[in-house]
Amino acid sequence: MIKFGPAGNSDSFRQKYKSSTAAPGWLKEMGLQLLEYQCGRGVNLGEETGRAIGQSAQEAGIGMSVHSPYFINLSSGEAERREKNVGYILQSCQAAHWLGADRVVVHCGGLSKLTREEALQNTLTGLREILRRMEQEGCGDVTLCVETMGKQNVMGTLEEVAAICQMDERLLPCIDFGHLNAREQGSLRCAEDHVKLLEYLISQLGKDRMRHFHVHFSHIEYGKGGEVRHLTFEDTEYGPWFDDCVQALLALDLHPRVICESAGTQAEDALLMQQIYQARARGEEPAIRA
Repeated sequence: MIKFGPAGNSDSFRQKYKSSTAAPGWLKEMGLQLLEYQCGRGVNLGEETGRAIGQSAQEAGIGMSVHSPYFINLSSGEAERREKNVGYILQSCQAAHWLGADRVVVHCGGLSKLTREEALQNTLTGLREILRRMEQEGCGDVTLCVETMGKQNVMGTLEEVAAICQMDERLLPCIDFGHLNAREQGSLRCAEDHVKLLEYLISQLGKDRMRHFHVHFSHIEYGKGGEVRHLTFEDTEYGPWFDDCVQALLALDLHPRVICESAGTQAEDALLMQQIYQARARGEEPAIRA
């Protein structure tokens, strides 16, 4: 079974509630199963609030994950930056424990003046140290999900993420289909394009590891440098289309956790994705296309 949920709180939730402790119950009422807590601008979650959200999630049956700070730069070779990366990841893992989450999503970072190969080697070196420190700090039960990225001048191609995840089984790919479509100038045009992408990952990481991988999905506007901004499913220009993606997932018998990153309508659009999945799983044509 594929599970669905939003990245953070939708605008409609914020208009009704003041605290994220209400989010799991709200999502349960909608019929969703997941929530990815956002620490993109820093881990500013206190223990009391974190545990309260985690308790609400447990009671509502909502699976939790955490998105670590955007400013993590794993590709940097500077010792000071690497130590900061370790700190940010450990803070994210601590937040994950409070929230009852078992996955933390991470970005690889920019290239600066490095070649892609130099940046990749720095990323691998940095992640080895991070995984070692996670074990020391009691965070070895948290899986790091390495995300594919939408801008061409940062680390995070499909091939780079696969190579990084080959290093250690505590690493799992977070495949952001909107990001890949944006950085590759609209490469995901049909279900077969999604199948080829997923078959490549299976060939690199194995079916068992890929069966429950992590997914981010949204429509994303792009220019010649890749990602420009996240959109909602009202967009009919940029894509990619989740109906194409879900056909590929079903064809390959994959059951990822799917997080919607639409701009402001992430919970509502997650529900649309779930409805498309349910229709395709029944062998029916979806009533909507998104």
